[in-house]
Amino acid sequence: MAEHTSSSITIEAAPAEVMGVIADFARYPEWTGEVKEAEVLSEDAAGRAERVRLLLDAGAIKDDHTLAYTWTGDREVSWTLVKSQMLRALDGSYRLAPLAGGARTEVTYQLTVDVKIPMLGMIKRKAEKVIIDRALAGLKKRVESAPGA
Repeated sequence: MAEHTSSSITIEAAPAEVMGVIADFARYPEWTGEVKEAEVLSEDAAGRAERVRLLLDAGAIKDDHTLAYTWTGDREVSWTLVKSQMLRALDGSYRLAPLAGGARTEVTYQLTVDVKIPMLGMIKRKAEKVIIDRALAGLKKRVESAPGA
């Protein structure tokens, strides 16, 4: 199994609010940093994205790719790579755990990236860490600055 990178952050909002921001792909370019464009290609019966095309620019990793998403209520969303120009794998998840009776949420982001071109494992892990750290910081800022947060 490939190595993965993970990190966690606490957000001052309920899990449903956090998952609402995670599920709003159209707004990813506003807060993720790396995602320059996002297009939902298909949705599940509940109206959540099943397949999403993302244009990514994460410094060492630039790509136009499609991910397949699996949702577990407001507790977890995971994704796996469907198609890519540069990536061999891009698998990850957001796991949400309620804290303080549901008033706060611990978000754990796990990511595995593998590129088609040769790249040192150390550089891949650094790219994963940058993606995760920026995404978690952006998610926290986005959720906590939303009206009602």
